[in-house]
Parts: sequence; structure tokens; C-alpha cells
Amino acid sequence: MSSKEEFRALQARFESLRSNKFFEFTVIFIIVLSAIIIGEKTYPLNPTVALVFTVLDHAITAFFLIEILVRMVSEKRFVDFFKKGWNIFDFIIVAASLAPIEDGELVLVARLLRIFRVLRLVSLIPELRLLVNALFKAIPRMGYVVLLMFVIFYIYGAIGSFMFEDINPKRWDNVSVAMLTLFRVATFEDWTDLMYQTMEVYPLSWFYFLTFIFLTAFVFLNMMIGIILDVLTKEHEEYNREHNVGEAGEVHWIKEHTEQLELRLENIEKLLEESLKANALLLEKQSTPATNTT
Repeated sequence: MSSKEEFRALQARFESLRSNKFFEFTVIFIIVLSAIIIGEKTYPLNPTVALVFTVLDHAITAFFLIEILVRMVSEKRFVDFFKKGWNIFDFIIVAASLAPIEDGELVLVARLLRIFRVLRLVSLIPELRLLVNALFKAIPRMGYVVLLMFVIFYIYGAIGSFMFEDINPKRWDNVSVAMLTLFRVATFEDWTDLMYQTMEVYPLSWFYFLTFIFLTAFVFLNMMIGIILDVLTKEHEEYNREHNVGEAGEVHWIKEHTEQLELRLENIEKLLEESLKANALLLEKQSTPATNTT
């Protein structure tokens, strides 16, 4: 067997391993274990336990390196691996986790890089990929809502600064401070204290706060949720359509090959019939002379 054929056989085995469900669950388990180890390192540990966790961390890093190499080799062409965004993401995470952790100056950076290994769950679980893809696709549309929110915040901040600066300069000194105060109001953090404080001077100031809360906490928030749900629904439809297309392709392949087998069987039956007829004619010819002689 040539080296090229050996490589193709190895590639086929790696591809089978990559699509194996047990292998996928093992990778997910290792990612969760890595997250647990990183979390445990934030607690004070005795030297023995710390050494065990260090060994496990190196073993997990080696496993991730082997896993990413398996996925790269299993591709028909090496370049095809980097055509998918999630593969590039996994490659960057694994490459970053190879940073040395023993160096005193880089120990903090190395630990921070290893934290991001938990994000690999997103690339492995299709449902999480759908959520992240929907979030990224919704950002451009959400940007217009954020721009409109900024305009509302700016208008209300300017009004609040003009009206309530003398009441509480700490909260309404200028438009930027007023906008921060309004962000606190939008998150419902003790906003009633601010409202009752201003109502002592301006009894109708409740209208200012209620209209702002109605616009930001109800209207804009629901617009954000609506955009995300709309994009998420489209992502689910696209995923289901691709999944169904894949199943339909398999059904078409099976149907096509079944039809080919049926044609071959029909040809075989015809050949058998012709051969039987030919044998029958030969038998008749052989039996006829014998009868005449008699």
C-alpha cells in the first residue's frame, strides 16, 4: 500500500472518529472538566491537589491539541478546515491554550486564555451555535434600536439636567451624568427615590420618569427581544431546511441506487430467460435426430 493510500485510510478513520457520538460527548465532558479545574484554581489548594490539577490541565491541553489535529486531518483538503468560522474559532482557542503557564509573568495571561476553552461548547453544540449566530446576525438591526435609544436618553438627559440640577447636582449636574442617572432609572434601581425627590419641587415630574421608563424598559426592550426572536426563527428554519435537504439527498441516493439494482435484476432475469430458451432449443435439436433414427 502506498503512502497516499495509507494517508487516505487514516483520513477515513479520523473522519469516522470525528462523527462518532461518543467522541463528541467525550470532548464536551473534557471541556466541562476543564472549566471545573479552572474554577477550582480560584480557591486556596494544598500543594498535592494543585499538582494534580496542573497535570490534568496539561493532559486536557494535549487532548484538545489531538482533537483539533484529528478534525484537521479528517478534512479532504487541509484548507477546507479553515473555511468554517467555528473551526477557526476552535483553532484559536486551542492555540492560545498552548501558552506556557509556568512563567511567572505570563501565568495570569495563560490562565485567562484557558478560561476561553469553555466557549468551545458553543462550537460543539448545534443549538448554541444557532443562538450565537442569531445574536450576531441581529446586531446590525439592534444597532438602529440602540441609536434611537441613545437619542431618547440624550433628550431626557438634557431635560433632566436643566430641570433637576439644583435639586440633586450629583445626579443631574450635566447631560452625561444625567444619562447615567437615567440608565439607573431604566434598570429600576431605586428610581422611585429619584422621582419622589424631584416631585417635592416639581409635583408633575412623575410624568417625566414614567414616560422614560415606558419608552426604554417596555418599548425598546420588546423591540430588542422581537428582533432576536425573528432572527432566531429564521436561523431555525434555515437549519431545519438544510437538515431536511440532507435527509432528502440521502433518500434520493438510496432511491437512485435501488432503481439501478432493480434494472440490473431485470437484466439478469432476461439473461436467464434467454439462456433457458437457448438450452431448450439445444435439447430439442439434440432429441430430434435420435427420434428420426428410431
